[in-house]
Amino acid sequence: MANYDFDLMVIGAGSGGISAANLGNQLGKKVALVEKEKIGGDCTWYGCVPSKALIKSSEIAHFVKTMEKYGLRANGNFELNTDNVMAHVRKIRENVYQEEKPEVFEKMGIKVFIGPPKFLDNHRVQIGNEVVSANKFIISTGSSPFVPPIEGIENVPYLTNENIFELEKLPDSMVVIGGGPIGTEMASALSRLGVKVTQVEMTDQILSREEPEMVKFLVDRMVADGVTFLTQSRATKLGKKGNKVIVTVVGNHDGESREVETDAVLIAVGRRPNVDGLNLENAGVEFDRKGIKTDATLRTTAKNIYACGDVIGSYQFSHIAEYHAGIAVPNAVLPLPVKRKVNYENIVWATFTDPEVAHAGLTESEAREKFGRKIKIYTFPYDRVDRAKTDLQTTGMSKFVVGKGGKLLGIHIVGERAAELLHEAQLAKSLKIPFHKIQKMIHIYPTYGDVVKRPSVQAFAARITENPVVKFVRKIAGK
Repeated sequence: MANYDFDLMVIGAGSGGISAANLGNQLGKKVALVEKEKIGGDCTWYGCVPSKALIKSSEIAHFVKTMEKYGLRANGNFELNTDNVMAHVRKIRENVYQEEKPEVFEKMGIKVFIGPPKFLDNHRVQIGNEVVSANKFIISTGSSPFVPPIEGIENVPYLTNENIFELEKLPDSMVVIGGGPIGTEMASALSRLGVKVTQVEMTDQILSREEPEMVKFLVDRMVADGVTFLTQSRATKLGKKGNKVIVTVVGNHDGESREVETDAVLIAVGRRPNVDGLNLENAGVEFDRKGIKTDATLRTTAKNIYACGDVIGSYQFSHIAEYHAGIAVPNAVLPLPVKRKVNYENIVWATFTDPEVAHAGLTESEAREKFGRKIKIYTFPYDRVDRAKTDLQTTGMSKFVVGKGGKLLGIHIVGERAAELLHEAQLAKSLKIPFHKIQKMIHIYPTYGDVVKRPSVQAFAARITENPVVKFVRKIAGK
């Protein structure tokens, strides 16, 4: 057996890469972690961490501006100043990075290399002037914002999620091109911080993978906060007019063109896998525009190289990259008789707008297409939740798509704490616990947990009333 410098080399130190390196180390392997720039990747520097810090600031700003609803008011003149918001976001980001510095990993026994890696073959990688070898590899280099070829874009200083958090001050106005999670989270937060936002989306609704009724709650709230939506539209041209940017927007159906004058433009139309410069061809790793090709065990076309996270073109979430790492690392470094495979049956995600939108499994239309009339739908509105009434957070609803035997097929919640609330039902879904059994558990009152418990009670009641024996007895009794 050949001698290698490391048992496992992880290329890319974002969420997936960090998880992979830690797991490999815990399994007793000699591990190297290679990062082109800074450890933490997109999540720490351009995604999860800074965006959630900004969202929290916008939440506080909204509460302050609406304090009179809670019986509070400021004495004298009151003016909200957002000049230090982005500095605060960067401070939070730097604080998180303290636990991700190279010395933290070195102390754990993981060797860190900083610099752009290039494969020489399927066992050797060049990092700067150094050549390092490994028996097995995990590629987790993530993704970057996709910038579409809009006419004039090269002449406009546009923003993406990679540079928006470097702004010193918030602009007075912004056009957000793209209606996915990143664009919508930014539009929601920035509007509450005083930015006049226009959001442009090609399809008929933002967050196109979500239940339409869930999205409506969010859109109504964002419109009330001052966001202008241009759906079924596309940005076709960018230009400059003094210090302003002119965005030409054309309707998909009517072809009507309009010009939107703004201070800044955020491009958030999608992501592209980070494969450039890795020289994957030298290692025998195949890829296309969607990302690195892997099988169900996350092995690439090179037998000793696995890949995980955004770079393989699947669901692009930090928690999915971590999930991938938990599969790829054991498959790569352990002599398992059967390799574990990825399973997206219990995929879950959330968009951290206000209200939050949380999603697991199938939508109602997807379930009906697959199972026909065999599914049942249970819903519960936030305005019937006592805790939501005390908090004045009554916007939203929960929706559960249930199949044969009470099997949870889909979970959808829009409203306060939706992402946290979804996990109770997601646990039942993942462990194949029938939805109607959730009602057996004692829930604390008053909490938002009613949006899960009450629909479960509905399902339990339906199960009883629809029981053939119960129906027969009721028929005999004349009820």
